[in-house]
Amino acid sequence: MSARIAVVNTRAANIHSVEKALSKVGASHEVVSGPSGLLDSDAAVLPGVGAFDAAMRALREQGLIGALRDFAASGRPLLCVCLGMQILLEGSEEGGLAGLGLISGSVKRLPEGMTGPGGEPLKIPHMGWNSVRFGSDDGSRHPLFRGIEDGSHFYFVHSYSCDPSDRSVVAARADYGVEICAAVAWGEIVGVQFHPEKSGETGLRIYENLVSQVFPSARAVG
Repeated sequence: MSARIAVVNTRAANIHSVEKALSKVGASHEVVSGPSGLLDSDAAVLPGVGAFDAAMRALREQGLIGALRDFAASGRPLLCVCLGMQILLEGSEEGGLAGLGLISGSVKRLPEGMTGPGGEPLKIPHMGWNSVRFGSDDGSRHPLFRGIEDGSHFYFVHSYSCDPSDRSVVAARADYGVEICAAVAWGEIVGVQFHPEKSGETGLRIYENLVSQVFPSARAVG
């Protein structure tokens, strides 16, 4: 049996990168632009690059906002990447539209004037490789993060950061002048601020874990 993973069309530039990553781990996947394609899937990836309001408009125009909420409520795995993670929350300082509201909290712009450990000025956006701390032993982490060494480096590109109201949903952290919420996990909903598809073999492990979560006894085949 093979898992069918939906890649939600947010009209974002990194959709093809997500598809390539899923292909590398042998996952059967399809880019979906409507509710039926999403709701018929075993798992979904919500990618995103760009602006908060633009992503929400794209989802609304395709009838995907309610479908994403229904999908999340169904208990099937939903992995949200970068901007995809941010639109899980209720809103953002970047725009005026409401987010999906699946996780309470808001998205805030990284503060100006940040400095690194040596006092060097830090630029916005936060762009490049950074160490991610999961803060828990491997066995107690969310399944999507198992088998990844604590402190592993992932690739980030963002100017805004999630600020969940309930800090218990924060699954990983990174430092860039301030502490950044690098991942959230609430049930089967997982968001990562970094780009696993641009983070080499370590990032691919997250997609492998996604496939294993859908069918624990069988790897998906493309």
